[in-house]
Amino acid sequence: MLSPEATQLLAYSMLAAVGLLPLIMIVIAWKRTGYTLPQFLLFQLNRGLTQFLWNLRIRGRITIPSGQGAVLVCNHRAGVDPAFIVPATRRMTYWMVAREYVEFPPIAWFFRIMEVIPVNRGGVDTKSTKSAIRLASGGGIVGMFIEGRINQTNRLLLPGRPGAAMVALKAKVPVVPCYIAGSPYGGTYYSSFGIRAQVRVKIGQPLDLSPYYGQDGDKEVLENLTLQFLREIAQLAGQKDYPVEIAGRTWKVQSREV
Repeated sequence: MLSPEATQLLAYSMLAAVGLLPLIMIVIAWKRTGYTLPQFLLFQLNRGLTQFLWNLRIRGRITIPSGQGAVLVCNHRAGVDPAFIVPATRRMTYWMVAREYVEFPPIAWFFRIMEVIPVNRGGVDTKSTKSAIRLASGGGIVGMFIEGRINQTNRLLLPGRPGAAMVALKAKVPVVPCYIAGSPYGGTYYSSFGIRAQVRVKIGQPLDLSPYYGQDGDKEVLENLTLQFLREIAQLAGQKDYPVEIAGRTWKVQSREV
């Protein structure tokens, strides 16, 4: 028989162990991800937020193995769109985000933690393109919005930009098409958090671009691949015959030194 003091100590020890169990499980789950602790905590918050506010449902899974780079391409309906792709990757994804958001003081800390790639809206941003190529070729996943901006029209897709094709060819990685439906958007990034929605994501199969490696300086190849990516996204949306287009006709192929 244990003494009353020993029994009490044992009871306290068991209560402490039970109390620490959730924390231990969280630490174990974090260590398995490869994320930094701030990233892990933000991803858990994202999981709860996308389920509670936007009833997120994902069809398909991004199956790029660890250590293999890739470029994700998807349509763009709201500033929070990356939040809907994150649960499908289970890997760190480096998104290309407009520089004015990345440098906006109230949310700059968030983008630093998420290691986004700042990109200028106008013209060719060689620095951001080089960063995307380096990350993808080094085994990372880079997320890019093929339309280049938020689609506020009634059209399924805006004309596409060839940047994703260029990055994928230079990095020699596959492209994964994704489609997001139901994104909440009220005119600003912050307005999305006040809108309830039913968001649905569909993930396509990785596209092997190896037959085109070494042709990243060929404008026609980049345009044709961009059209293919758009068709894949349209097909995920259930509109396989949607008339896809290239954005403008004045864009230029970047230097092969990029």
